[in-house]
Amino acid sequence: MIKISLPDGSIREAEDGSSVYDVAKGISRGLAKEAVAARVDGEIQGMDYVLPGDCTLEILKFEDEDGAHTFRHTASHIMAQAVKKLYPDAKLAIGPAIDNGFYYDFDLEHRFSDEDFPAIEKEMRKIVEEKLELERFELPREEALKFMEEKGEPYKVELIQDLPEDAVISFYKQGDFVDLCAGPHLSTTAPVKALKIQSVAGAYWRGDEKNKMLQRLYATAFPKQKQLDEYLAMIEEAKKRDHRKLGRELGLFVLRDEAPGMPFFLPKGMVLRNELIKYWRGMHEKWDYVEISTPQIMRRSLWETSGHWDHYKDDMFTTVIDDEDFAIKPMNCPGSILVYDLEPHSYRELPLRYAELGRVHRYELSGALHGLLRVRCFTQDDAHILLAKEQITDEVIRITKLMDEVYDVFGLPYRIELSTMPEDHIGSEEDWEIATNALADAITSIGKEYTINPGDGAFYGPKLDFHVQDSLGRSWQCGTIQLDYQLPGRFDLKYTGSDGNKHTPVMIHRVVFGSVERFIGVITEHFAGKFPLWLAPVQVKLLTVTEKFVPYAEELAERMKKAGLRVEMDVRNEKIGYKIREARNARDPYIVTIGQREAESDVLSVRSSKEGDLGQIPAEELIAKLQKEIETMAL
Repeated sequence: MIKISLPDGSIREAEDGSSVYDVAKGISRGLAKEAVAARVDGEIQGMDYVLPGDCTLEILKFEDEDGAHTFRHTASHIMAQAVKKLYPDAKLAIGPAIDNGFYYDFDLEHRFSDEDFPAIEKEMRKIVEEKLELERFELPREEALKFMEEKGEPYKVELIQDLPEDAVISFYKQGDFVDLCAGPHLSTTAPVKALKIQSVAGAYWRGDEKNKMLQRLYATAFPKQKQLDEYLAMIEEAKKRDHRKLGRELGLFVLRDEAPGMPFFLPKGMVLRNELIKYWRGMHEKWDYVEISTPQIMRRSLWETSGHWDHYKDDMFTTVIDDEDFAIKPMNCPGSILVYDLEPHSYRELPLRYAELGRVHRYELSGALHGLLRVRCFTQDDAHILLAKEQITDEVIRITKLMDEVYDVFGLPYRIELSTMPEDHIGSEEDWEIATNALADAITSIGKEYTINPGDGAFYGPKLDFHVQDSLGRSWQCGTIQLDYQLPGRFDLKYTGSDGNKHTPVMIHRVVFGSVERFIGVITEHFAGKFPLWLAPVQVKLLTVTEKFVPYAEELAERMKKAGLRVEMDVRNEKIGYKIREARNARDPYIVTIGQREAESDVLSVRSSKEGDLGQIPAEELIAKLQKEIETMAL
């Protein structure tokens, strides 16, 4: 018998040679039916995996991230099998699962188009209906090479050649289709009941532009048609909310070929941006931060000391000034360190909280650029906190409470991810373990949960990433808390402790928005361009029925502006219905139509972008209502 530790702390016994499926069935038939994979001693395995002995076991359903990944990995093999059936000359490259779906890369003379998708999907459904078993088998390296060469799969041959000489190579077979794959997979093709090919794109083999351009089919799959329908509806809604589209339509920002990845903010976009920054400054003053500003370009020697020159240089823009290497800053932290180092410090001053809206530049590949969400030039809402080791827990708790307050204002729930030591890091493993445990302990001490993201920490320390969820349920990584034992030591920073001796402080790197640009992109899609009143570039749009009522509209606009409202007038000689449609398309929060009755009575016809027709409201009452809505930052 073997002993199996389950996530709830209970222990189950099973016969030697039991599979994951056997254990799941022993717990409940319903669980076994829904299970798609499992985590055995931390490793993802298929349901037919035979347990090696005493172990920890977590059964995964499609709703679990790793469960969905396994499910869609099998769907990618189904798609590859369907393509090979319809296009036997297709050469297979790679086909991984990705967020919300999967893709497969093919080398094929025929150029895929949307018109091909229905036929491929039909063939995929046949494979699903056949309920083909996925069988794993292994071959020694030389046999694996010969096997793929005989099948005429040059890309698979290249992948095998890159594996170690003594590697045992695994394959998965379903029906007459075989693919090189590490797995894991579903036991059969049967559960993949709902699938959709979404698009085709070009992709260089192994992402190298020197290699051949392949065709990449993107698709998604779900266990139930209802789930697929809901996902596709969400995708259509997301297209309507695309911040790049709304940015142009609402006059917020543009991106031009003259400056790739570097957004131009337009007048209305600057109003939105400045309101965000105004809120950010008020929040940081409330939480006892002091604001600084540091230079954009600094000497190479600084970046060598910080470690960026060795670990981040490929992502930096560099230049030469007076025959000396300089770099445009990709991060703000070294600047804060130089500010701290200007004068001696005592333990009584700590924590020292430096906040900076710092403009940074990073070299992102052109193919990775995406509106405001992935740019080359952006403003980080940074803070760097210098503190003693014994202050870490309290400070992390304090930052998390600040995050709570900020995200609540925008109606953004979040989850926390703890990213641990990457392969490319500085500092000892002991320091990393201490820092990682400090972050974990701080979060659990206030009753919050987190998941582990192994190996994704910054090169100088572990971090807590805050992933906010928008109104469509999509996740965006915005805030982060990074605990750094390394940079203060590399710059020889000191403070005088209560014992009179010199000590090295710890540094916390922290952002809330992530960057001002990215956050604007996120909330534009979150609110679908219908921003809360306090953020809206135009808060009230006044529409005149005819030119006769322009004088009253101008007088009303002045009253509203004096009350602190942002007002825009549309006094064009156009039909009122046309003006209303344009104002609604502009997502202006409040639209006021001005005709004879309004001009004579000072009682206004008001329409809200969120609540519809509000009827007749006296002008002063409306002004008071809007002032209160702004003051309370109501959603």
